[in-house]
Amino acid sequence: MKKPSVALFVLCVLVGSLAAQEPVRTSRPATTQVPTDKIKVRVDLVNVLMTVTNRKNRLEIDLAKDDFRVLEDEKPQTIRYFSRETDLPLRVGVLVDTSSSISDRLRFEQDAAIDFLNTTLRPGKDSAFVVAFDVQTHVVQDYTDDLEKLSEAIRSLLAGGVTTLYDAIYFSCREKMLIFPPPEPYLRHVLIIISDGEDNQSEHTREEALAMAQRAEVTIYAISTNATGLPVHGDKVLRRLAEQTGGRAFFPFKDSETVANFQEIARELRSQYSLAYISTNQAHDGTFRTITIEPLQKSLQVRAKPGYFAPSE
Repeated sequence: MKKPSVALFVLCVLVGSLAAQEPVRTSRPATTQVPTDKIKVRVDLVNVLMTVTNRKNRLEIDLAKDDFRVLEDEKPQTIRYFSRETDLPLRVGVLVDTSSSISDRLRFEQDAAIDFLNTTLRPGKDSAFVVAFDVQTHVVQDYTDDLEKLSEAIRSLLAGGVTTLYDAIYFSCREKMLIFPPPEPYLRHVLIIISDGEDNQSEHTREEALAMAQRAEVTIYAISTNATGLPVHGDKVLRRLAEQTGGRAFFPFKDSETVANFQEIARELRSQYSLAYISTNQAHDGTFRTITIEPLQKSLQVRAKPGYFAPSE
């Protein structure tokens, strides 16, 4: 009589063992969340986009990592990643000054901006948004890769009112481009500013707008609407915003020059380099750190952001 009992006991043990294993199978999706937590660990990878030109101001597109030396606060850094940036996704913000000061050239600027987006954006990979600014900042079209929607948004703009350039930059960078930690793959954030550079109503200062652009790792390209041919205060503003973010400021006098400027920006965006390094300064103190990129060929010139804000605790 004992043998059946033993057999029954063994059978019960096996059934119980199988039942005990069931939760392991059903709980596997939960265990896959562990690597996700690890992804959130902060790595101080500093990304730098740069444009390289020769003495004739022509783009150099066939360089390698060993052609450059990187310094942070004058201390050498090791380049970990290096590539040409023809493939990285673009996030473009088009900021159009719709104050009364640019009313004479608004229509042509609109057409040139639309042509730029049509030749630059790759649907399914890149996207853009449109912001108009006068007395207030308005998001006319949020992020989209639909070129028709972007074109309609730009065409709908009307001029009138005062100028809040700095508020528009601050808002666009903070609300539309500030992502921390940076996404993978790395996104290129670009602001195209169409304005005369004058500001007479913003709550934020120029330096506050610039600092926000630097925190959001935004490159600013500015196209001036000043058609007088005379230097004005706004020229200096546009030039500083561009130079301090690794971009360029253009000052076209004729409409044909505006078209050429947009085309030049498009070429640059398809001919950039990207490098990344892990800073030897591991302090999370939120300070601004200078970046110097030196080409080993003395005939070359590098245009890139002059620094970045370190993460803070």
